[in-house]
Amino acid sequence: MQQKNKIVKAVVGILRNADGEILISERRQDQFMAGYWELPGGKIQIGESNEANLARELKEELGIEISELSLIHTMRHQYPEKTVHLWIYTINHFDGEARGVEGQNIVWCPSERLGDFNLLPTMKVIIHKICLPEQYWITPDGESEESLLKQLHAHINSGSKLIQLRAKKLIDSAFVERLYKICQDANVKLILNTPNKTFDEPCDGWHLTTQELLSLSERPCALDKLLGASTHNVIEAEHAEKIDVDYISIAPVEPTKSHPDSKPLGWDKASELVSESNLPVYLLGGMSKQALERSLAIGAQGVAGISAI
Repeated sequence: MQQKNKIVKAVVGILRNADGEILISERRQDQFMAGYWELPGGKIQIGESNEANLARELKEELGIEISELSLIHTMRHQYPEKTVHLWIYTINHFDGEARGVEGQNIVWCPSERLGDFNLLPTMKVIIHKICLPEQYWITPDGESEESLLKQLHAHINSGSKLIQLRAKKLIDSAFVERLYKICQDANVKLILNTPNKTFDEPCDGWHLTTQELLSLSERPCALDKLLGASTHNVIEAEHAEKIDVDYISIAPVEPTKSHPDSKPLGWDKASELVSESNLPVYLLGGMSKQALERSLAIGAQGVAGISAI
């Protein structure tokens, strides 16, 4: 008789110190997947709320008392022998000095160095959830180089940390290099959504159209580059996860001037798609800074857009 797949429900917490570093701990030799590094937390106990469970686990594991926390993401991961359902919380305030109470190794690590550790498979998505911004700007199509440069500088000055260069026609490679240099100097990531991608262009990553996404059977670029994809339904979102995309966008949530004939998904459908995806999700279509709070409330990574972001 085939053994039924075991389902494990667990909570984990994202702890930051005064320098913004994130605490990770190494799994002990007597644990499942020993030697891997993870966020602190544990299995959910029957009769205990997620929040109470996490507070107890962090006190037992690290000797700290947490008083403020907020849910930022839920996900599931399929191991050969079990399915893990995760609830991921940001710890907004804690008291005490964290230490490995149970004999485990712990490290405070800058977010950009987390990839240097042998992390649990679930950690990759969590890292992107932590590191990706809550909103990003998409460049308008058909603009002159001078206009794009002016808008780029304005968005950088206003605090943008992620920019998607989107174009329906090929863009001069020298101009792309120029944009990338400006972004590098400002510590801003540049993502390319341009035709005929070689995945060798000078940039921090690429964004796939839905057609490009569905044509791929595996990740087309290195893991140290960001890879996003445009999706509109569960099937496309699941395929994005299958080929190891780092984040997805879903659109349009609301009516847009640029695509007046496209039927909007609406917030209820957007919320459903967000809840069913393991990946960080950006909402597009009629989005604005005012919609950001609403998107975060349904568990999205944030919003993206052309004119109002």
